[in-house]
Amino acid sequence: MASVMLRSTSLLTKNSGAAWLVSNISTSSSKLSDDIKVKAAQKEAPLLKHDLALINPGEVEHRRRLQGYITVTTPEVISPISGIPEEHIKERRVRIYQPPRNCMQSGTDNINVWEIDFDTRERWENPLMGWTSTGDPHSNLKVQFNNKDEAIVYCEKNGWKWFLQEKTTKQMKPKSYGVNFSWNKRTRASTK
Repeated sequence: MASVMLRSTSLLTKNSGAAWLVSNISTSSSKLSDDIKVKAAQKEAPLLKHDLALINPGEVEHRRRLQGYITVTTPEVISPISGIPEEHIKERRVRIYQPPRNCMQSGTDNINVWEIDFDTRERWENPLMGWTSTGDPHSNLKVQFNNKDEAIVYCEKNGWKWFLQEKTTKQMKPKSYGVNFSWNKRTRASTK
């Protein structure tokens, strides 16, 4: 819409000066219609983002392709590009397990995780102090996962052979403190 300044002769001030009014004039080429259905059916031109308006169509197509997801049909193996030497990848076995509960007073903290642990490699002993050393960077590495499936996928991506060690649970028998003092032959200590 454009604004036009119109001089009104009907509005005169006391000083006999002319007053100015501002009126809006439509500059579009559309025909005015009183029918609401016709106005609702009219389509507006699509708005373009200002940064995309001046680039060529090839660049627009390239940006559109970059926003999508890349699908990989082959299994993902990152070991060739990870930079880890081959001797740490090829003959490596990984144990996937649930660590036992800490015997301190931590209760049930950190017991629902899965860890991976690497097999031990050659070690040598320091003759002076008796300490053992290794050149293996994975010897003390422990990585935690939320479930065993994540750990399996991680091992397969890195090209490691893995085996799953399930947690063995014992059936706990209900016991009470009064059993220690029950009067039967099995628990009673003889004084003779």
